[in-house]
Amino acid sequence: MSKDFESKYIPLSNFFKQSTHKELTLAFTEIEAIIGHTLPNAAYLSSSWWKKTKPPALHYFAWTNYGYSVKEVELGKSVTFQGIIHEKDERPADENNQQDILIIREAELEDARAFIHLQETIFSETDFMLYGKSDMQVTVQSMRKKMTAWKHSTNSILLLAIMNGQFAGFLLISGGPGPRALHRGSVVIGVKKEFSQKGIASSLMRQGENWAKGVNISKLELTVIRNNVNAQKLYKKLGFENEGTRKNALIIDDQFVDEYYMGKLI
Repeated sequence: MSKDFESKYIPLSNFFKQSTHKELTLAFTEIEAIIGHTLPNAAYLSSSWWKKTKPPALHYFAWTNYGYSVKEVELGKSVTFQGIIHEKDERPADENNQQDILIIREAELEDARAFIHLQETIFSETDFMLYGKSDMQVTVQSMRKKMTAWKHSTNSILLLAIMNGQFAGFLLISGGPGPRALHRGSVVIGVKKEFSQKGIASSLMRQGENWAKGVNISKLELTVIRNNVNAQKLYKKLGFENEGTRKNALIIDDQFVDEYYMGKLI
């Protein structure tokens, strides 16, 4: 029977729900990326924290609910989980052909440093974003202030995509700045190059759209550089339409670049 546990471990539970591995090892940093919080001191100091299976502790339900137990703990470094073998275990035997596990969750304040690094990596890999490599100088403190404002806003959200315990991409929806524009949400999305072609952008957009509908946002808007044909194809596939062109919107490599406005009614 499925058991309830602390809400911060729900993303970890979703991870194990998707897993088809008979055995897998997660670094402490990967687990913290998945849950968006620092693990408690007890997790760093004692293997028994991981191997507990009795109340009042409840965190272990995140993996035991989906047939996993803790096999080995290397304190401060990693935890190895193994699937509990059942008579009808349908997990595939080929551990080299495992499906990627994608978790999408709302950003937490503890993600500030990781989010800065994620953005810096994405900006350094493409010329299709507003910022280029080293263009955005931001401190952890200032990022936390921004993230606090997004969390307190009724029509803004920052979603993070975590694939296999690694920060892979993000989606920011910023609600309209005034009463007459509260129904609009401005979208910024980015995915690291190593995680491209894995459906992350589409998954982020779908989850963002579902959230937007729940807070009465009825239109999503974004801009895309004219030369970014792949992104335009993706947005059109997701239902966005070209609404116009902003001439000479950016200067990249000393050249003027046009942007397309795209929008979607939801």
